[in-house]
Amino acid sequence: MQSTDARILRGAAIPTALAGVVAVLTGLLIAGGKGALGSAIGVALVLVFFTLGMLVVSYVSRLSQQLVMAAGLFGYLVKLVAVFALVAALNHVTVWNARAFGWTVLSLTIVWLAAEVNATINAKTPYVDPGRGPRDLGKPGA
Repeated sequence: MQSTDARILRGAAIPTALAGVVAVLTGLLIAGGKGALGSAIGVALVLVFFTLGMLVVSYVSRLSQQLVMAAGLFGYLVKLVAVFALVAALNHVTVWNARAFGWTVLSLTIVWLAAEVNATINAKTPYVDPGRGPRDLGKPGA
């Protein structure tokens, strides 16, 4: 993982984890232990899914810049199917509060995306390769 990717990951994960603590406490206050459990599952889901997605895109970006968008879209599709499968599998489980889970996932997704955009903007990552110019195009290996 490149240093800018790690900085962006930290810039998104830390605010999301802090908001997750607030979500678990809110779930506990509103729906008791079941709400706290639902919120905790939602926090874990968002942190794991978004972290894995970022790691995959970072890895693919080292292999081929042309595959980054495809990896991101495929990762999104896999996460979407996994969330639907999780919700369908736990549909009739009464150990946790599904509303707390849903609101936690929704709110933490918004927090993660906003924090990731902020970290990306502040990373000042160059979007062009500074080592390649018109003079380098005729050289071998360019």
